[in-house]
Amino acid sequence: MAALSFAAGCGRGDAPLPAAATKTAADFFTIPVDGKPVRMQLAIKRGEMERGLMGRTDLKSDEGMLFIYEAPQRMSFWMRNTPTPLDIGFFSPDGTLREIYQMYPFDETPVPSRGSDLQFALEMKQGWFEFNDVKPGAKLDLEALAKAVAARGLTPSSFGMKSGG
Repeated sequence: MAALSFAAGCGRGDAPLPAAATKTAADFFTIPVDGKPVRMQLAIKRGEMERGLMGRTDLKSDEGMLFIYEAPQRMSFWMRNTPTPLDIGFFSPDGTLREIYQMYPFDETPVPSRGSDLQFALEMKQGWFEFNDVKPGAKLDLEALAKAVAARGLTPSSFGMKSGG
């Protein structure tokens, strides 16, 4: 950080500021679900999706991971190497919550979606949806999501979203 501060103070005063660093899967973004703020990490790339929340025991009550797919599809998740009990909510491309299921630590039994028109899956600590009264029909804030996807250095339209600029 000190090197950045020093570098920012050097050179011509009219030099352009460096672009913000691209965010990663480790970064959190606040994206509302049914108007409730949720701090989400975004799993977009294949390796991020495969890793998911494996090994994680540090999730706070308002934190989760959103899996983002390029196109609507049927989904299936499991809890391999995942010690934290989770709920998973499946969302349609328009951001509508369609299905919610519980998932249990280390359970490798697949938890499939019923629908095949789903594009987003949100994993939260078990009980989050019930505690926050978030039920099917609730909406994921796609405008905030598009901005987060853009901050990850990806193009929101690649996922059917309007620009996040």
